[in-house]
Amino acid sequence: MSHPVLAGIDGSERSLAAADWAAREAVLRGVPLRLVHASPPLPGDPVPVMAVETLQHIGERMLQRAIADLGARHPDVQVRGEQSADAPAVALLAASRGAALLVVGARGSGGFDGLAVGSVALRVAAAAACPVVLMPAHLATGFGDGTRVAGEAGQVVVGFDAHRPVGEVADFAFAAAEARGAPLQAVQAWALPAEAVSPRTLFVTGEDRATWEDQEVLRLSDALRGWHDKYPQVTARSEVVLLHPAEALLNASGGADLLVVGRRTDPRAAEGRLGPVAHAVLHHCRCPVAVVPHAG
Repeated sequence: MSHPVLAGIDGSERSLAAADWAAREAVLRGVPLRLVHASPPLPGDPVPVMAVETLQHIGERMLQRAIADLGARHPDVQVRGEQSADAPAVALLAASRGAALLVVGARGSGGFDGLAVGSVALRVAAAAACPVVLMPAHLATGFGDGTRVAGEAGQVVVGFDAHRPVGEVADFAFAAAEARGAPLQAVQAWALPAEAVSPRTLFVTGEDRATWEDQEVLRLSDALRGWHDKYPQVTARSEVVLLHPAEALLNASGGADLLVVGRRTDPRAAEGRLGPVAHAVLHHCRCPVAVVPHAG
């Protein structure tokens, strides 16, 4: 059976909105949806058995309500849920090893007002075995009352570096655009050559800048040719911008359905780490962000 889409829920509106987005994705992929609720033991002195059973019962009822609600909203997807006695990040990281995609709210029920991304979301985005989609908190507004329309329009935006192309990231983005019937925008940020910004350079002419930009445009076009051929149904366009990569991606993602970035994996490290670009867009992006692990 194909690997399922995975969503972590904690009963908060944010996590339920993330689970709804995950259900839409499961429908697109034709795979089951798996919900995980973590209910670790309470800290401190030994907790009475009755209290533990009560918490487990509350978690089970939460899962059943979520399964029933998602099943009614998305009758074409098979939904199942499970509880874990591990801490939320530990439970989700373990479950991600058998998932095609993990979807979480950027913030759960904890944290404080003004917090953009919680510790659990950051940890799973940095270390999950599969791609992770983080849902911004504002997209949960109105969940369940008919006013939320996330994921119904827009385009897929992907950060791409023609100098170091990453196949996993490009494949994920093109496949997401194809599944949605959405256009794709590949964004490459570039900087002036080192010789142009050295202390010996008095100024950069418009002609020189245009030449360097044309070279970047051609390099990006050449690097994407293989994916244009692989996904002929995707209407894709590319853009090179003289900005910091995070700023370029945030500008391009306004109104997008999904922003796709990469995260390099290090087999020597016990835990993964988000790069500065991924970290910045997770904290400031207004659309769902997919973090795709890659070995390059």
